[in-house]
Amino acid sequence: MIKVGIVGGTGYTGVELLRLLSRHPQVSLRAVTSRKEAGMPVADMYSSLRGFVDLCFSDPADQPLQDCDVVFFATPNGIAMQQAQAMLDAGIRIIDLAADFRIRDRATWEQWYGMEHAAPQLLEEAVYGLPEVNRVQIRNARLIANPGCYPTAVQLGFLPLLEAGVIDTRHLIADCKSGVSGAGRKAEVHALLAEAGDNFKAYGVPGHRHLPEIRQGLARMSGQDVGLTFTPHLLPMIRGIHATLYGRLTRDVDLQQLFEQRYADEPFVDVLPAGSHPETRSVRGANVCRLAVHRPQGGDTVVVLAVEDNLVKGAAGQAVQNMNLMFGLPETTGLELVPLLP
Repeated sequence: MIKVGIVGGTGYTGVELLRLLSRHPQVSLRAVTSRKEAGMPVADMYSSLRGFVDLCFSDPADQPLQDCDVVFFATPNGIAMQQAQAMLDAGIRIIDLAADFRIRDRATWEQWYGMEHAAPQLLEEAVYGLPEVNRVQIRNARLIANPGCYPTAVQLGFLPLLEAGVIDTRHLIADCKSGVSGAGRKAEVHALLAEAGDNFKAYGVPGHRHLPEIRQGLARMSGQDVGLTFTPHLLPMIRGIHATLYGRLTRDVDLQQLFEQRYADEPFVDVLPAGSHPETRSVRGANVCRLAVHRPQGGDTVVVLAVEDNLVKGAAGQAVQNMNLMFGLPETTGLELVPLLP
């Protein structure tokens, strides 16, 4: 059994990790830390976990993670980097669901996240946890930088086109929408029901923190720098991401075949039949990204539609997928989930 700990189990990604790991056949949950809620039964905060998780939140000062094989950080940006080196030195593997290790360049990270990086020596070692691209490296990693929710959908949507070299990398567009859970479990005016309900708006147009992460990933896929316009939007729903991606074709290609062949052996990427329009509700609660590719009017513009649950394939589910790879388990272990509908 894999001995697992979670730092920051009170947020939405934390409870999603607990939901998945509590039913994982090869996992023994050892600790869920929270200074503020230390001593409270986890199921008292999240009644959905009654009968599945019998742990109490523990104070990290009591060192409840020291005998874990792997620790998930479901914390705000800037927390994992302060504790990572000591844990790695103790032989504990780390999967960070925040952004501390996603961007290789220290100066770029500090520019976008507004703080000094506490563990720059680990940036080169950290493996970016997108299994469809870095599966081999993930298997041998000590430290995983779990991708962001928007970056997962955008990269999986553009991946076949960039690998095949069939689109102009200078003019890519990612028009993305997310439910309010993407903002986390905290008190903010924009996430109030009266603010987000019955409303739809763009945000972060001058620059969003996920932009350098997406650019970095797309550049690795294409072997060159990319020009990307990324515009996120807030939808009046709880879960889900819908990414509409645009590129200009540089040569003729059978797009449907290209996508089907690239993802034929990927358990958590579903390429829909030609002409499909994926819905966010079709992935709710499941660790899958559904894709559809279009070429409107047979022109030189390609449109890719990508949907995922931002808390599962966009966060906790992908983190468990990475854990499975790190510990030599079948990649789908504990993740063969049927989406919730309606």
